[in-house]
Amino acid sequence: MSFLSPGIARTAALLLAIVGGALLPQLHEFGRAIPWLVAAMLFLVFLQTRLSREALHRSHGWLLLANLVMGFVGWGVGWVVGGRDVALAAFFAGITPTATAAPVVMSFLRGRVDYVVAGFMLSNLVITALLPLLLPVVLGRVTPEAFGHVLASVAWLMFVPLLVAGLVRRVHPAAKAWPAKLRNVSFGMWVTALLLITSNASHFLRQQTDLPAAVLPKIIVVSLLVCAVNFALGRLIGGREFPREASQTLGQKNTSYTIYLALTYASPLVALGPTFYVLWHNLWNSWQLHRVRAEPSDPSRSP
Repeated sequence: MSFLSPGIARTAALLLAIVGGALLPQLHEFGRAIPWLVAAMLFLVFLQTRLSREALHRSHGWLLLANLVMGFVGWGVGWVVGGRDVALAAFFAGITPTATAAPVVMSFLRGRVDYVVAGFMLSNLVITALLPLLLPVVLGRVTPEAFGHVLASVAWLMFVPLLVAGLVRRVHPAAKAWPAKLRNVSFGMWVTALLLITSNASHFLRQQTDLPAAVLPKIIVVSLLVCAVNFALGRLIGGREFPREASQTLGQKNTSYTIYLALTYASPLVALGPTFYVLWHNLWNSWQLHRVRAEPSDPSRSP
C-alpha cells in the first residue's frame, strides 16, 4: 500500500489549493487563465460524452425550478437576516447556474457525467435568458446589457469546447480515449483553477477595508446555508437513480457569472455572497473525493 492513496492525494491537493489561494492573493493577477482552464477541462469532458435525449431526465426540470426558487428564497431570508445587501448576496449565490466544472467533478466522483452535462446546459441556457428579467426585480432597475455579457460567457465556456470536441471526435475517433489518459492532467487544471479563484477572493477581501463588521458574518452564514440546502435538495430531487449527480448539478455553482453581475450591478459587498459560495462548494467537493476513494467502482454509472 502506498503512503498516500490517490483519493487522499486529491483531497489534499484541493485543500492546499484553497489554503494557498487564501495566503497568496497576489496570484489573482493570473485570474485570466481561469476561463481557459475551465474550457480545456470541458473539452476533455465533451470528448467522452455524447449529448442525447436519453441524457435528459424529468428531474432536470425540477432541478432547474429549484435553482430559480433558491435565488428568491435566499433573497427573502437575507432580507430577514440582514437587509438589502445580505438579501442580494444570497440571491446571487442561489440563482447561479450549474458550474462549468461540475461535469469534470462528476467524472472524478465516478458518476453519470452525461446527466450533469445535460443539467449544466439546461440551467445555464435558461437562467442566462431569464437573468435580464430577474435582476430588475431584486435590484430595482433594468439591466439589459447583462444578457449579452452572460450569453457571451456561456458561448465561450460551453459551446466552443462542445463544438471543438465534436469536431475532433469525428475527425479522430480515437480521441474519445484521451480523457482517461489525461485524467491527472484534468485534475491538475481543476486544482490550478481553484487556486486562482481562491486567490481572487482573498485579494478582493484584503482590498475592502471598509466592510461593515456586522454584515460580513451574515453574508458568510447565508451563503453557507444556501450551499448546504442546494446540495441536500439536489440529492432529494435525484432520488435513488441520480442522487450524487443531481446534488452536484444543483450544488456546484458557476459563480464567476454572478460575481461579475454582483460587482457590476450591485456592490463589492454583495459579490461576497457568490465569492464565499466558491469556498463552501469546493470544501464539499474535497470531502466527496475523500469519501469516493473507498467506494467500489461501478461501471454502470459511467456514460
